[in-house]
Amino acid sequence: MGSLPRDLDVFLSTTFTHLVIGGGTAGLVVATRLAENEDLVVGVLEAGPADYHDPRIIVPGRFCETLDTDYDWQFATVPQPGLNGRTVPWARGKVLGGSSALNIMTWNRASKEDYDAWEELGNQGWGWHGLLPFFKKSETLHEPTQKRQLSDQAHFDLKFHGSDGPLQTSYPNQYGASHQHWHKTLENVGVNVNCSHFSGSNVGVWTTVTSVEPEQRERSYSANAYYQPNAHKPNLVLLTGATVQELLLEPTGDEWTVKGAKFTHEGEEHTIGVRGEIVICAGSVQSPQLLELSGIGNPKVLQDGGIEVKVDNPAVGENLQDHLMTLMVYEIDPSIPTLESLRSDPSAAKAADYEYETSRTGIRTTIPSSVAYLPFSHYLDPSHLSELGTSITPPANTQANAQAEIQARRFSHDQNLGQIEFNFDLSNYSPFFESEPGKRYATMLQMLQYPLSSGSIHIPPCPHRGQRTRVENKPLIDPQYYAGPKGAIDLEMMASAQRFAHKIVSTKPLADIIVRRAWPPPPPPAAPRLSLQDSHDSRHENEEEDFTDWVRDNTTTDWHPVGTCAMGPRGKGYVVDERLRVHGVRGLRVCDASIMPLQISAHLQATVYAIGEKGAQLILEDWEARV
Repeated sequence: MGSLPRDLDVFLSTTFTHLVIGGGTAGLVVATRLAENEDLVVGVLEAGPADYHDPRIIVPGRFCETLDTDYDWQFATVPQPGLNGRTVPWARGKVLGGSSALNIMTWNRASKEDYDAWEELGNQGWGWHGLLPFFKKSETLHEPTQKRQLSDQAHFDLKFHGSDGPLQTSYPNQYGASHQHWHKTLENVGVNVNCSHFSGSNVGVWTTVTSVEPEQRERSYSANAYYQPNAHKPNLVLLTGATVQELLLEPTGDEWTVKGAKFTHEGEEHTIGVRGEIVICAGSVQSPQLLELSGIGNPKVLQDGGIEVKVDNPAVGENLQDHLMTLMVYEIDPSIPTLESLRSDPSAAKAADYEYETSRTGIRTTIPSSVAYLPFSHYLDPSHLSELGTSITPPANTQANAQAEIQARRFSHDQNLGQIEFNFDLSNYSPFFESEPGKRYATMLQMLQYPLSSGSIHIPPCPHRGQRTRVENKPLIDPQYYAGPKGAIDLEMMASAQRFAHKIVSTKPLADIIVRRAWPPPPPPAAPRLSLQDSHDSRHENEEEDFTDWVRDNTTTDWHPVGTCAMGPRGKGYVVDERLRVHGVRGLRVCDASIMPLQISAHLQATVYAIGEKGAQLILEDWEARV
């Protein structure tokens, strides 16, 4: 489903005003919105194929089947000392639509304070109120019936949602057997229901919205929501199977100006020029990679890669922040169907596929939807949290520590933020635990939302003397999980999250479907622990089970990297300005998750769509101002 041969000829013969590199989540938003101006001619270069019909992409209940396939770049981190030397696979979408074609379709937003923090760092217009119109512009929320709202706890406030955006969002029409117990269980451990988690606070327990078109029950993502309805436009030209090698820059006074891009297509190298601007939308891994391959970055990194230094900016590729995730596995009532059980029962899988194909119902429509975001203070001593905040507060009157100040402030007792996400779903999702035949499982996921540990993504040194690093040489991804004093706090917070997660699963009514904790294995009987049967008896509650070693051995990524082309004022350790223009280069912008200067408490896709919408408007405004 890639490009036809004539597509290359058309692309090379077109004179573009704008070139978008990366036809992923943000890239197709930017390209589609720019093409609404008929005076512009927009080209899109995408390395992967276009495939709108693969059931592994479009069927909701087949999420994650595209991981480690040709649709995935199949990156991995370097060995992580904080994970006892393990490497971690990092899935990134290599298909039209990017990671929006691979993700789990969770659709949510962070709290108001998260976006206001971006503005506090010097990015005018990127706070909650500046972004809200673009959140709404991107989506159409399909309201569930009143009956479903009550039975499924599908709460929302329409004034915070869009009604005519390209991306179709909806609540599931069917849930796993555990969801009926989720809200009551969380209430029994002191968590309130959040009836409007899109309105500026995600704290509490709620049912998630999904990026699923409700009539056909198919994934709604940037390829079929933004690009496909506009593919006929003569001023929007897509070339798939095209991997950009580097940008073509020319010196102009004390800066450089981007003039085009060099790319490979079916093994042959080509160049394409641009009259206006290039917008890099390659994501948090490959946007900094492309900048470095083009001579923009840390001189030491560039020189080691055999790259000519054009723009000295050590911030490129730094500031990497990712959501850390652990997965606790529980054996459940064997009569409960799970998506995992379909893989071992071909007849059940065939029946599920038939039900989906004929009625768009059944287990193939289900997506993890039982969510709670909580502050650490819900289950940890506020005075201890305050001490941790104090320990990471930078000295007064020091420069370039605004981010650290915000991170420290989040440990204050008066901050009500979703610092940990808890998500419960049927099936064993752990890569570290092998299911026993004939048994059914569920997974309790814990995701750290504001990691203190941060890392980097850089091109590797040149493999051969006298040559230069190329895009085929995979970048060095080093998130620095649990590294240093700040990483030690991350580790402590994740270990404590496991204890509270076990308390949730051990509380009725959710506990009624639980047989036992399978992973990590329960402690020996002689050790004090929380009993499923006695979960409400404080004499049996144990908050001291030590999960530290298990967390080191079982932490993985939640696939939410940000920050490697961070947005902020020039000269203060950032890569792009508040209009997404790359510092030191004319005609070049970055518009994707890499521009987020601080991690947010949310799954990223809704925010990335908003970034794409806002970025496109900024580009159009600046284009109109120059002519």
